[in-house]
Amino acid sequence: MKVLVLTTTFPRWKEDTTPAFVYELSKRLQENGLEIVVLAPHHEGAKRFEIMDGMKVYRFPYFYPPKYQRLVYEGGILPNLKRNNLSRIQVPLLFLSELYYTMKIIKKEKIDVIHSHWIIPSGLVGTILRKVLKKPHITTAHAGDVFTIRKSKFLARVGSYVFRNSDKITANSNYTIDVITSIEDKIKDNVEIIPMGVATTLFTPENAMNLKNTFGAEYLILSVGRLVEKKGVNYLIMAMKEVIKEFPNAKLLIAGSGPEKENLEKISDSLNLKENVVFVGYIKNSDLPKYYASSDIFVLPSIETKEGDTEGLGVVLLEAMACRVPVIGSNVGGITDIIKNDQNGFLAKPKNPEDIADRIIKLLSNEGLRQKFSKEGIKIVQERFSWDVVAGKFCDVYEGLK
Repeated sequence: MKVLVLTTTFPRWKEDTTPAFVYELSKRLQENGLEIVVLAPHHEGAKRFEIMDGMKVYRFPYFYPPKYQRLVYEGGILPNLKRNNLSRIQVPLLFLSELYYTMKIIKKEKIDVIHSHWIIPSGLVGTILRKVLKKPHITTAHAGDVFTIRKSKFLARVGSYVFRNSDKITANSNYTIDVITSIEDKIKDNVEIIPMGVATTLFTPENAMNLKNTFGAEYLILSVGRLVEKKGVNYLIMAMKEVIKEFPNAKLLIAGSGPEKENLEKISDSLNLKENVVFVGYIKNSDLPKYYASSDIFVLPSIETKEGDTEGLGVVLLEAMACRVPVIGSNVGGITDIIKNDQNGFLAKPKNPEDIADRIIKLLSNEGLRQKFSKEGIKIVQERFSWDVVAGKFCDVYEGLK
């Protein structure tokens, strides 16, 4: 079976900072015997065509000259739309270019199934070509796309059209499914939860290094993610004010980059936390396991923004769990699909530094509890969230389309 993967997020080159979950899934599907062809937007410096891990990867241009293609990558479509006017002009061009090149590649590669990641533009492109070319079509929602379209009547209608005209819809969590069915309730029986996965061979406790010596800490608390509002890192920084009263030599490592970095640094400075809060910047995926495995606790303090954006799942929690690190996450969005409070981690109240601090202090004070969360965390990752399990579920979906 030959599957065309449509996506607007895919590595542009080796060691790219672009999130790699669509690539990781596609690679596993290829290893499971499917023939995967990928179509993603082009970016200056990227190859228009290449073979990656046996997969054919095509990249389509959507604006000329290429150096002015500003809509995709470097943070994603939504942040780019807010950042500059040129990206807004490119929205219809991206859609039309993807539609044209998708039709071209379906015919050239003799594609059997279209698998679109994100509802707009890829899901809409796949839906249109399902009707025109009579090809089975799967739409995978990754949460952020659903949260965005529900705020606009026009986009909600587009989303409803995509949902009603997809042969199968997958979503990464129960929360995402709830939002999807609030947009289009007639497709409840056609939606399935299939989360993105974790590379359990990469994220292992064996990767631990002596980072406590490197950072001069007795305890290391880690948070990983793009520094944007919905990650709620400001509340974690504020929580550290209470944590260091009990554990003066505890340090919070904040890994990631993004538009909120300067503001977060100001908060840290205003609270005199410069010695206890360290911004380590973007860390390559291959180096992340060292940070996870060397930490005592991992915290994802996500919130729901005024615009309704929140955590669709929280894959970084799964990566930490795979490294046997006890976790704390906010009680929002899809995080509750991962953390069962007081069983395999703590669920903290969102936007509540006092509650986050209380959970951190409890964990640092109780080694037995940390070991319990560590044991239960790795168990849920292996049973539900490893890439082998996730890829197998997608293979079953493809088989069901025959």
